[in-house]
Amino acid sequence: MTDAEIFFTQLIKEIPDVKVGKMFGSLCMKTPNGKAGAMLWHDNIVVKLAGDSFSAALGLKGSKVFEPMEGRPMKEWAQIPFPHHEDWKKYALISCAAVSLIKK
Repeated sequence: MTDAEIFFTQLIKEIPDVKVGKMFGSLCMKTPNGKAGAMLWHDNIVVKLAGDSFSAALGLKGSKVFEPMEGRPMKEWAQIPFPHHEDWKKYALISCAAVSLIKK
């Protein structure tokens, strides 16, 4: 396991009401409604954010809009690299809270 995988796995235990799941074949946090709130992607956390949170996340060095396939960006999903793991929990909490409001 990489340091990012170890950290993300621990983070899952710290985020209320999430379970381990898969998104695009990668480890993710599933909210009670079955939606992915955060995902580990190539040693980056991927989170759904909006407004100022999205802008702030993209302002971190190396962060970018998540593209699971080149040329196919996912609206409001930010990819934040492991060097910013101290911010991962903050963004995972925001993302999981927002995603948990989506109706099934």
